[in-house]
Amino acid sequence: MAENLTYTYVIVGGGIAGVTCAETLTLLRPTDSTDRILLLTESPLVKAVTNVVPLGKILNRFDVEEKSTADLAAANNIDVLLDQLDSITSEDHLIRTTAGRCISYRYLCLCTGARPNIIDKAKGNANVIGIRDTESVEDFRKRIHTATRLVVVGNGGIASELVYEVDGLEEVHWVIKDPYISSTFVDSGAATFFRERLNTKASVDKEKTIYKRMRYTEQNEESASAGITKRGAALGPDWHRAFDIQKHGEAGTRNANKVTIHHSVEVEDIQEATSGLQVRLTDGTTIECDFVVSATGVVPATSWTGGCDRTFKLGPDGGLFVNWLMETSIGDVYAAGDVCYAGWEHASHWFQMRLWTQARQMGAMAARSMAAKRAGEEIYQDFCFEMFNHVTTLFGYQVVLLGRYNGQGLNDKYEVLLRMTPGLEYIKFVLVDGRLQGALLVGETGLEETCENLILNQLDLSPYGEDLLDPNIDIEDYFD
Repeated sequence: MAENLTYTYVIVGGGIAGVTCAETLTLLRPTDSTDRILLLTESPLVKAVTNVVPLGKILNRFDVEEKSTADLAAANNIDVLLDQLDSITSEDHLIRTTAGRCISYRYLCLCTGARPNIIDKAKGNANVIGIRDTESVEDFRKRIHTATRLVVVGNGGIASELVYEVDGLEEVHWVIKDPYISSTFVDSGAATFFRERLNTKASVDKEKTIYKRMRYTEQNEESASAGITKRGAALGPDWHRAFDIQKHGEAGTRNANKVTIHHSVEVEDIQEATSGLQVRLTDGTTIECDFVVSATGVVPATSWTGGCDRTFKLGPDGGLFVNWLMETSIGDVYAAGDVCYAGWEHASHWFQMRLWTQARQMGAMAARSMAAKRAGEEIYQDFCFEMFNHVTTLFGYQVVLLGRYNGQGLNDKYEVLLRMTPGLEYIKFVLVDGRLQGALLVGETGLEETCENLILNQLDLSPYGEDLLDPNIDIEDYFD
């Protein structure tokens, strides 16, 4: 007999967006409220934001930590159910799960994330793997211990950190369709700065510290229906430090200059070979390797086995179209994180990018929106959506991205100021008519809050000219 459950708020997804949404709803729930919150997740391990360090009004640096569903439920007085969304009947405010449960909701928030966009030429090959969540990194970790040759396809954050962190292999081939590395985040100048670190990392004292975080194992396998393929939540910042992805048995050996970068090419074909795989690139180059890592972006996970009784409006990227309240086109159904498309009119210095920072911000905004509707209150969009902001780590450096840091959407009508100290810092200011529109800060620059203020306030910096980045002048003294 099917189990029938009733909740005020149902959140689907145990990633950063879903967990943040559930935690925020707990904070907003009145102490005398009888409202019930359910988090529906496919994995007994969920991703929670911890150790939040403010670097400015909006900008925050934080860790992402795995938590057991039991700990999350106990800490927030919510219910967590291990199951998978099967269908939505929005007219009746009901969802059904693959285990046969029928759950009634007042408000539903979809935080189902995204799935890896595996390269087309993989053809279902078991030796071509995507890296997106904890489970896929575990698969990679097992494979790397016996491998000698690796091909990494992709040019984003995960691909960049993977190439830098993996050691002990005879060959690492990095295949990118762009003319320079890490183009998802940085310009060609910063890429050259990073390339120096990649080329000289053998001489860098980079003793890797593995985070000794609590590791959980799946104990309640019977709670999920048999035969379900579970997807874990997306990786967070410093993900590589939570896993041992080194090749063992070859102490002291590092990749160093064994990394070969193939620029402006794509994978044309992948064939099985006696020694593993044979990868042919569009420039005719043939590479033999043990396995291929595809880190070529993600696709919003918007499909459920049973679908929905109404058709969701989708964005051009396939994500669920949401307004600034994180409402989808279907009443009382919200969405947050990688699964959604930000369909509202954006602030001049903000744009959508599927990153853990925005997953956290959207999850919190969806919670505020649902709680306000429940209470009959009016709210305003969170201030964090006034300016794009993200903190990450690339090639061992802290990287801060603010506003239109690469001149996005400015139609090349902007001026760039640069300051670079090899091996230490790379600072880039993007200005239009003397006003700061974006900043890229690599290294421990200490300029995060100053740049944030200058972008938000739109102060005319023309009088300072190129002195703005003079290393002998502390610009924080001018504007703080």
